[in-house]
Amino acid sequence: MRPIWTGAIGFGLVNIPVKIYSATQTSNLDLDMLDKKDHAHIKYKRVNENTGKEEEWNNIVKGYKIDNEYVVLDDKDFEAASAKKTKTIEISDFVKEEEISSIYYVMQYYHEHDKSGTRPYELLLEALKKTKKVGVSTFVMRNKEALAILRPDKNVIVLNKIRFEEEIRDPNELTIPKNTEVKPAELKMAITLIDQLTGKFDISKYKDNYNDELLKLIEAKAKGKTIKAPEMKVVHSRTKDLMEQLKASLEVKRKKSA
Repeated sequence: MRPIWTGAIGFGLVNIPVKIYSATQTSNLDLDMLDKKDHAHIKYKRVNENTGKEEEWNNIVKGYKIDNEYVVLDDKDFEAASAKKTKTIEISDFVKEEEISSIYYVMQYYHEHDKSGTRPYELLLEALKKTKKVGVSTFVMRNKEALAILRPDKNVIVLNKIRFEEEIRDPNELTIPKNTEVKPAELKMAITLIDQLTGKFDISKYKDNYNDELLKLIEAKAKGKTIKAPEMKVVHSRTKDLMEQLKASLEVKRKKSA
């Protein structure tokens, strides 16, 4: 793996030199974009809007428009805006992880320490485990400030980027019926159904089966076979009675368990 950020974790007056690696990878099939007529590759180009010519990456800069004029920025400018945050993940607070809603979570990264940071890294890792807390921090990565939490996961400190509050849309913008009555008997039946389907979470039993099925279809088409998509229809319940639907759901679970 190649590091995507190099710097240090700031834990009080302790600095832990670290490198950040992406903790996730995509499982999607690598599909190319093709022209429908002749199957030629479709490519993105960086085109100068004045000349119409393609430009190389080393000729491209970033700029911000003020009063109809661009202020051009280079790497030194981005670093100068907050030199400390470009090199330090400063922990400002410690909180209980369950206090942070899952809607804020974005991406996960692994922290790897170098040899000089072994003891302070292990110290922070064990302290997080013992206190069952996570560290809240901000830092700059790829010219953008990020809010993040540092949490322990087995023998590694994981950095979870999380969204700022202003990035979350207000759910009150949705049109959701209010004051809907929930009958006690229906609620009891729904809880019974949840209890029947409750088990210990095991991530290994959940597989990305769609890619496997898509690959089978691709291989079949490569052999000249005609693939017909099945017609899918939404099947409505025979009864509109919510209690009857819950009872029927419980019966299905019982049959599967038998």
